[in-house]
Amino acid sequence: MLVSLVLLSLGALAAVLTPRLLARARWPEREPVVALWAWQCVVAGVLLSFALSMTFSAAAAWQAVRGHVFAPAPRAVVDAYALGGHGQWSAVMAVLLALGGVWSAVMLAREIHRAQARRRQRRAELRERAPLLPGEEPDSGRLVVLEGKRPDAWWLSGAAPRLVVTTAALSRLKGRQLDAVLAHEQGHAKARHDWLLHCSDALATGFPQVPVFAAFRDEMHRLIELAADDVASRRFGRLTVALALVELNEDRGVFGPGTAPDADLPLRVNRLLAPVERLTAGRRLLLTAAATLVPAVPLLVAFLPGLSALG
Repeated sequence: MLVSLVLLSLGALAAVLTPRLLARARWPEREPVVALWAWQCVVAGVLLSFALSMTFSAAAAWQAVRGHVFAPAPRAVVDAYALGGHGQWSAVMAVLLALGGVWSAVMLAREIHRAQARRRQRRAELRERAPLLPGEEPDSGRLVVLEGKRPDAWWLSGAAPRLVVTTAALSRLKGRQLDAVLAHEQGHAKARHDWLLHCSDALATGFPQVPVFAAFRDEMHRLIELAADDVASRRFGRLTVALALVELNEDRGVFGPGTAPDADLPLRVNRLLAPVERLTAGRRLLLTAAATLVPAVPLLVAFLPGLSALG
């Protein structure tokens, strides 16, 4: 029972403190890919802590579960966890944590279903606005040009991903700016950023009072754009990417005074125009390794009594 409480406390502590610690850090904007990995490891550590706490609580509450969890373990290992004497409270904790896990799965399934419905609707609208020409194969090209007065470009993910650009955007984008936009959107597709958004939105929607999940969603939406900007700028230069962002969004009131509909865009442009030196390779490796160790902490807590008994 003690291991279950420690794991539960560890997960709750990480869920409350981690967003504050990462919010004070200045390196995520310099290394968005490393920051994305760090956030994923933190959330994985929180979820793993709760899952392991549920497992040990269920093992303490029901002999049948205990038999499956500790089936190959010697008696000394089972005794090291002191699972007896708290059956009622362990059962309550196990049920509550199991309900949280089921609710997370439901939220994720709902988010994926909604995303698929939105994708089908946008593909239907695309087929209506840009029908196939005689002799043209479906999904034969990755670039679709739509008649439109508003400059816009977006990546339509799926089995046959397409980059959609309006005619107004084509008239605005000059030189290699269209290629930079394409590289930006391809960066999203190759890194499967859509799955990060689905997972973060599902957790934040399902558990709105948990700080780490709300911060996870907000940071995913911000960091994936920075990471895609870096992908495009490595191929076409920071100035080209910054100018493409300005050309696509200057008519939306983003860069003017007052509250902008997308406050991150001016920050992204400033970051591209006034880049800060990247972290050294050694520090990037150190941060990546430290983030990778976060999910290992609940595993260490879970296995430490058993390993000590064997030792």
